[in-house]
Amino acid sequence: MTQTQIPSKAQILEWVSDNPDANSKRDIAKAFGIKGAARIELKRLLKELEAEGHLERRRRHYLDAETLPPVTVLELLAPDGSGDLFARPLEWSGTGPMPRILYAPLKADPALGRGDRFLGRLMPVLGEDYQYRARLIRRITASANRITGIFRKDSEGGRILPIDKGQDKEWRVRADATLDAENGELVQGEQIGPRGRMGLPQARIIERLGDPSAPRAVSLIAIHQHGIPDEFPQKALDEAEAAKPAPLKGRDDLRHLPLVTIDPSDARDHDDAVAAFVEEDGGATIWVAIADVAHYVRPGSALDREAWGRGNSTYFPDRVVPMLPEALSADLCSLHEGVDRPVLAVEMRLDAQGNKTGHRFHRAMMNSRASLAYEQAQAGADGVPDAQTAPLMDDVIRPLWHAYGLLKGARERRQPLELDLPERRIELSPEGRVTAVAFRERLDAHKLIEEFMVLANVAASEELTRHKRPLLFRVHEEPSLAKMDALREVAQASGFTLAKGQVLHTSHLNRLLSQAEGSDFDELINISTLRSMTQAYYHPENFGHFGLSLKSYAHFTSPIRRYADLVVHRALISAHGWGKDGLTEDQVERLPETATHISETERRSMAAERDTTDRYLAAFLAERVGTEMTGRISGIQKFGAFVKLDETGADGLLPIRAIGQEYFHFDPDRQMLIGSDTGLEIGIGQRVTVRLAEALPLTGGLLLDLLELEGATLPRGPSKGRRGGGPGRMAVKSRLAEIKRATKRRRKR
Repeated sequence: MTQTQIPSKAQILEWVSDNPDANSKRDIAKAFGIKGAARIELKRLLKELEAEGHLERRRRHYLDAETLPPVTVLELLAPDGSGDLFARPLEWSGTGPMPRILYAPLKADPALGRGDRFLGRLMPVLGEDYQYRARLIRRITASANRITGIFRKDSEGGRILPIDKGQDKEWRVRADATLDAENGELVQGEQIGPRGRMGLPQARIIERLGDPSAPRAVSLIAIHQHGIPDEFPQKALDEAEAAKPAPLKGRDDLRHLPLVTIDPSDARDHDDAVAAFVEEDGGATIWVAIADVAHYVRPGSALDREAWGRGNSTYFPDRVVPMLPEALSADLCSLHEGVDRPVLAVEMRLDAQGNKTGHRFHRAMMNSRASLAYEQAQAGADGVPDAQTAPLMDDVIRPLWHAYGLLKGARERRQPLELDLPERRIELSPEGRVTAVAFRERLDAHKLIEEFMVLANVAASEELTRHKRPLLFRVHEEPSLAKMDALREVAQASGFTLAKGQVLHTSHLNRLLSQAEGSDFDELINISTLRSMTQAYYHPENFGHFGLSLKSYAHFTSPIRRYADLVVHRALISAHGWGKDGLTEDQVERLPETATHISETERRSMAAERDTTDRYLAAFLAERVGTEMTGRISGIQKFGAFVKLDETGADGLLPIRAIGQEYFHFDPDRQMLIGSDTGLEIGIGQRVTVRLAEALPLTGGLLLDLLELEGATLPRGPSKGRRGGGPGRMAVKSRLAEIKRATKRRRKR
């Protein structure tokens, strides 16, 4: 090439891609022998490539916009299902998907955790589902402190107003760190530098999330705030799309069984089917068939890594963030009516008293006789079948309810915890606006499916224990003494008793719940009992399930939406020699890590779902600010009281400043606020009338003003910070006595 010959754009791009360590303008000119005035033409070509998005200029170097530089700043992600560590580049300007980077630490490297930033050297990789392998050069910072909030623009940049109820301090954003966010836009930011005692913390915006008031933005806020993955890697999608229906070969043929699915009317996936047969001795044979997800999601695959990372599906009023792509969750793994589907099925024998006398597992093929809604099945059982259930009465509905009657008797003898907590249902318009808040009706059809699934889960746990195979147990330990003492205080304050000084059994708690049933304190005692329980979790060792009153329990029945169930399915496949898609040795070694991880993802989803419900409720009530409402005090803290509102079940805060005109002291042992002048005691379980003072849809917060306590207006002591200003001492005593009498009357009822 002579000095006057200028390379084409394609030649320049090819050189930059092949020579990532030598890509300055000087390097490019030298490579193509460009000198003198010809450099002006080269400079013009480089600027055009930059404007077209093919190259990105960083300092004096040009980089292929679709590739990463050999040395770049990375952020470590959580380990995937195989234990591999991946990282993401902090800067990516390509038009395609962000490349996957495998972090390969050496033994001498310091341990890095999720969110840690480090300078890494990248090496391109071919033939893998990741594009680079990274080595640590040096650690930069520990995991960044992040915030999701509303950006408020000003002349110096702006501020981020947090939407998390647990945060109240704004974050300052410099003008060069706004990412061009618009005023009022929902953003995610991260802390810059150390957080000092004085002034606002500094942040830079790392992601713009759009209009927070847009329809259906509520769940998106929770998804980003809690870090729930909501986009599948392309390779996982490709694997799901390439999946084919499973063959019958090697499976038991159960297509003759009258198996049906019973789900909510709006269910998109059906992962469990049931059938029952009445035996001559009065007992029953129950069949529970579960989608064979393990056939499609193989250990070590991109689908498996993504399912492990998500841990479970997350459910919001307007959307589902699934554990598996829809090609599997809503199609090949879903037990649709009239379609052959692969399953793992368990056949269980009950005697006339409802005791399980035996079980047998199958890897099989089924064909669902019908996809029923709970309401349909219930109407059939109640003698009002519709066109779909009428032909199923003899073979399906009546045998199922016979078996359920047996299981109810066994349940009553076992005495699991009988909590009765109404489930709220947020009803949305097509535009995503809240139209109503209702409580789901609890039918025998719901309880039937629950009892069948519990029995199948017990059978899976017993089967794997008998085979001495590793698995993940669902563990629920008994509550601590401190939590029981707190529950006992609530019970006594409500006029009930909870025995003390004996080994705790669920039957003791059920007696308390029975005392409260039908009283004004019914929901309070149920909620307080639930709060006293430890949180269930997954573990490779069996510590029993206190709440269900079971010695051994595992999750087997929902592998479409829970990774724990997929682990149990693979363990069963290995135990019975049903194929090469069982639990691998590597997965067995990593069971403790998997148990911890999916327990955390479960809690993450629960928090996101709860926050979303709170925000929807606040949005629903925002138009009713100033309205009087009734409720019951459900919690006490030093900063105020929490009130559960009767109509919607929403929880609102009654700040201590909004309670009368005297000072209130917090008694943590008795869980009470006590008036300094009147001695008035405000505690859990008391009926209140409040005024909705503020509803904050972005945070889900509700602020209340107290109007009446136990049907009487609040006695007013001396004004806070002033002398005088209150009623006479006799008037205060009279009002206090009135409230105490009202409290006693309610307890007697």
